Amino acid sequence: MLDGRLYRQVDWPLIAAILVLCAIGVAMIYSTTFEPTVSAVGPQFGMQFYALLLGGVVFAICLGVDYRVVADYALFIYGGVLAALVLVLLVGEISGGSQRWLRLGALNIQPSEFAKLGLAVLLANYFSETRRGSVEIPDILMVGIFTAVPFVLIAKQPDLGTSVGLLAVALGVTYLAGLRMRWLAILATLALLLAPVAWNYWLEPYQQERLVTFLDPARDAHGAGYQQIQAQITAGSGGLAGKGFLQGTQGQFDFLPVAHNDFIFSVLAEEQGFLGVIVVLGLYLFVIVRSLAAARLAKDRLGAYLVVGVMSSFAFQVVYNVTMSAGLAPVKGLTLPLMSYGGSSLIATLAGFGLIVNVRMRRFIN
Repeated sequence: MLDGRLYRQVDWPLIAAILVLCAIGVAMIYSTTFEPTVSAVGPQFGMQFYALLLGGVVFAICLGVDYRVVADYALFIYGGVLAALVLVLLVGEISGGSQRWLRLGALNIQPSEFAKLGLAVLLANYFSETRRGSVEIPDILMVGIFTAVPFVLIAKQPDLGTSVGLLAVALGVTYLAGLRMRWLAILATLALLLAPVAWNYWLEPYQQERLVTFLDPARDAHGAGYQQIQAQITAGSGGLAGKGFLQGTQGQFDFLPVAHNDFIFSVLAEEQGFLGVIVVLGLYLFVIVRSLAAARLAKDRLGAYLVVGVMSSFAFQVVYNVTMSAGLAPVKGLTLPLMSYGGSSLIATLAGFGLIVNVRMRRFIN
């Protein structure tokens, strides 16, 4: 646990940037769920605030326990996540056509958000114990198995966006562990060859429609292309300085569906304009660069692999959500980490950052 020496090594600038992003997210959720006709805010604001407090507790726990101890229980963590994913498919809550949540009293938990963290811990532990300078075929097969099991379970919910985040974790850790470029090229070629099979036998009809509509949203402007068109209108209407806090129209009047969730970035652009977008993107860039510095400073390979695994998923999700909000990527159910509404996403993300600060903090400890 923490003592005076470790306390002095805590990365306070990184924590401050994370808290600012969380505060901006809570403010944007307040704005998008505010009902001007009755001067009341939606329940999402309070739920996100409580999730932030719980996430802070989880962050402190992940910070206080040595990350090497966490890695020792990698298989138990991974197995627990798999058990929760199976339980979701059996007795999970259904909402919006998806079965992604477990009801625990007053809480709704989304285990898929914790699957990325569980996979990152498992892969970091695996490669730290192989003691090889490169990734061989047996390693690729093991990574494939470790990734495929939660991937399939999450895709069956269905939640393709979150399942793809697992691939980012696997690729990030495996590349750092010594994946040769030729293997990367082979894997990319296999993915392209399997794309027609995935299209015909794996993707749901609504997922196929989203991909087709992405190329031409106007072909179904009131259906599959509606969100993409409205997201672009919302993001582009803010101008340089934005319309002001609580002055947006697209999110508050429900022209943009689930504005407090998948499209919180579009609402930010509408209310705070280009200047607000630059500030938020700068904060995300600082968080990513500062976190990757923790991998460079890590005292062992385990710490470096763990940081890169967590950040691979985080960075992928940030980039995809921002490009999706700008109409440059197909619409998927990928939230903007730290800002979008979603208690499980926020808690899992803060847990991951707790491990990152943990690695940097213990770089001088034997």
